[in-house]
Amino acid sequence: MAIESFAFNIAEKVLEKIASHSYQEICFAWGLKAELRKLEDILLTVKAVLMDAEEKQVNDHQLRLWLAKLKDALYDAEDVLDEFECEDQRRRVLQLYGTTCKKVGNFFSCSNPIAFRFKMSAKVKQITERLDEIASQKSKFHLTERYESRHVMPRERALTHSFVQASEVIGRDDDKENIIRLLQDSSEGAQISIIPIVGIGGLGKTSLAKFVYNDERVRNQFQFQMWVCVSEEFDIKILTEKIIKSTEIGKRYGVENLSKMEMEQLQEILRESIGDKKYLLILDDVWNDDPMKWNQLKELLCMGANGCKILVTTRSNKVASVMGTIPKAYELSGLPEDECVALFTKFAFKEGQVKRYPNLLKIGVEIVKKCKGVPLAVKTLASLLLLNTDESYWKSIRDSELWKIEQKETDILPALRLSYEQLPAHLKKCFAYCSFYPKDYEFYNRELIQFWMAHGLLESANQNEEPEDIGLRYFQELGSRSFFQDFEVGEGISIACKMHDLVHDLALSLTQNEFLAITSSTTHISHNIRHLLFPNSTSLPQDLSTLLQGLDRVRTAIFQSDEKSPSSQSNLDSYLLRFQYLRILDLAHSKLEISLDWTGALKHLRYLHLHGNSRIKKLPNSICKLHNLQTLMLCEGIEELPSDIRYLINLRYLMFSTKQKFLPKNGIGCLTSLRFLGIANCENLEHLFEDMQGLKHLRTLIIGDCESLISLPQSMKYLTTLEILAIGNCENLNLTLEEKGKSNKHLAQFNLQKLILAMLPKLVDFPEWLLQGSTNTLQFLKLESCKYLKELPVCIQNIASLQQLEIEDCDELSERCERGKGEDWSKIAHIPKIVIDGSDIDSADD
Repeated sequence: MAIESFAFNIAEKVLEKIASHSYQEICFAWGLKAELRKLEDILLTVKAVLMDAEEKQVNDHQLRLWLAKLKDALYDAEDVLDEFECEDQRRRVLQLYGTTCKKVGNFFSCSNPIAFRFKMSAKVKQITERLDEIASQKSKFHLTERYESRHVMPRERALTHSFVQASEVIGRDDDKENIIRLLQDSSEGAQISIIPIVGIGGLGKTSLAKFVYNDERVRNQFQFQMWVCVSEEFDIKILTEKIIKSTEIGKRYGVENLSKMEMEQLQEILRESIGDKKYLLILDDVWNDDPMKWNQLKELLCMGANGCKILVTTRSNKVASVMGTIPKAYELSGLPEDECVALFTKFAFKEGQVKRYPNLLKIGVEIVKKCKGVPLAVKTLASLLLLNTDESYWKSIRDSELWKIEQKETDILPALRLSYEQLPAHLKKCFAYCSFYPKDYEFYNRELIQFWMAHGLLESANQNEEPEDIGLRYFQELGSRSFFQDFEVGEGISIACKMHDLVHDLALSLTQNEFLAITSSTTHISHNIRHLLFPNSTSLPQDLSTLLQGLDRVRTAIFQSDEKSPSSQSNLDSYLLRFQYLRILDLAHSKLEISLDWTGALKHLRYLHLHGNSRIKKLPNSICKLHNLQTLMLCEGIEELPSDIRYLINLRYLMFSTKQKFLPKNGIGCLTSLRFLGIANCENLEHLFEDMQGLKHLRTLIIGDCESLISLPQSMKYLTTLEILAIGNCENLNLTLEEKGKSNKHLAQFNLQKLILAMLPKLVDFPEWLLQGSTNTLQFLKLESCKYLKELPVCIQNIASLQQLEIEDCDELSERCERGKGEDWSKIAHIPKIVIDGSDIDSADD
């Protein structure tokens, strides 16, 4: 079982809050400086031993209980501090709008400052005493104070070797042939070619490398071969010793003698060993993604004859990109189901048992399906069943989540956990929190980043860095390490991906003490649970009200349901109202028919996702009391946006649909924190809001499926921070932007990086104003299904930054951009990548 407390992360976050300049001002304003200073002192003493405690907890049950108790108190401390933020934001909105709008007096319930101070003083004192009591118990665990992780490496996997019986490898014949072809390819003509094999732990990368290594054709191709298991530590001297040891000359020197030598001597022996021979080197299980370290080793290996090959196995795409010389790493996929069944049968049954136990084989096939093509998972479960012919036991394995099954160090979860242990601390919790969504859930990068942001998981030493950029970096890093798969890029704007079931199991094992999926069979919920998933909101426990008692500190509530079975939960409002510290409420695609009148009371809410829930038709104005809300995704069918939407002063991400004909001033245009705005499926919308210049930090604007939209507001030209603009399927939209009596020159002040125009039948002349100001920034331009677009503007030839142009289904324009002879070719010949109607056009050397 994986153990993780994350107490250090939470303590660090709470301390950062207390130490921040804004909190110092809040403390001064409310006269609570002394109380919060005492809380800070206690947290500092606890934090000092937390790293040591989290490393030692694996073998100490009492220490695990202490950490769990501490983590619970730290979460409560964070909730208390957030109440100051909520009150501060409420007063900020009152200051902004309270004096100019009579209805504000009714809209805001002005709390008595003295009463608030006494209430919060009591809460801070209570949590301080609680933490002080827990901290006083730390001495019995003999913990060491330290402020840096020892970066203890996970237990190293057994060193691999090159030998394998061909009969032991099932289902990798095609992969073997593909790799051998890459080894035989001499088209590069380079001295050394490096071929990476990438995939999650347990897929069989090492077995495949062995399979290739021992093939007769490979042996005949190279003068000699070397096999080195690299594993976690990428030490140049140690690796040089290992490489030498795997050669004939190295064997003569002996292991002990080599380890005593200096690097200069080792280099001489390596030259003697390799000489001018053509060699094959396998570097198995590489984790290092530091280019400088790899280049040091590569320099030592740049000897031998032309055609030398290095085959690398790794779990990280980043490692592959650093090391590989071929255009694309070889990504190893899962085994087909029939081959997984063959592998399962080999390890779960003794000879002759398959025919005697046909029912077990049927159950076995169902077990194989949960392994999702990962050979190590198949072997893990098959090995559990060997010598046991009890049908009920087989069914219990079939029905159990893999992370609940006791496993050995060589089984699948320990193998995957190696990848997890390699993650930096700031990524571990982001990965673990992905378990809150069900298996096979399709993650979108933007939504996931907002989800992490709502939980306060994005950290940066640079205060000027946007949290969205930090989140994107996290997302890319997890993707490069194979924690995500099945990537799909949508128009260069969004990225969709999934998490392999076994990787999801690993994430579940990390969050099992604070996350729970509630089903009809749930009979008990621990009071420590902070995150809830309702995977089928049409099938909930009968005594849900009783089960949810005492869970007022829940932070995440995610509802899903079968679209074929829409549900109406009459008591859901009262259930959710209990969750006063809720940060995330996800009702997307849940088909729940509920009222949202109560949401205004959830003052800690950061993330509200309603998209796809077509049964919600109306948004109450009380939703605008959510001053901490950062993300709001609304569903189709909403009649109109709340009139006081400007009060959402921290909103950074807004996606909405509305039945309104126009969007009024002093609404969305007042959301100065907005970074992403999506307007879609607004069938009646004719005009956008005129005060768009108020969106001072907007970076992405997407307008789609607004069939009645006639024009864009003049104020749009002032969106100086806009980086991505996509407009599509607006059949009546005229993109001409002219002001009476004024020249079009210098109309817009954009700094666009990506521009996408699609399915705009009224687009005849390219709107040059969209490119104004973007001549040094625009990198991607796509034009799709704009059938009447005549030609590209002359200014496009001056956009030196443009890296990719895509034209799809644009009839005349496609002909004008034909390579070498089209009228517009001279305007675009400088663009490195041009794609017309799905075909790449080579523009090099024109």
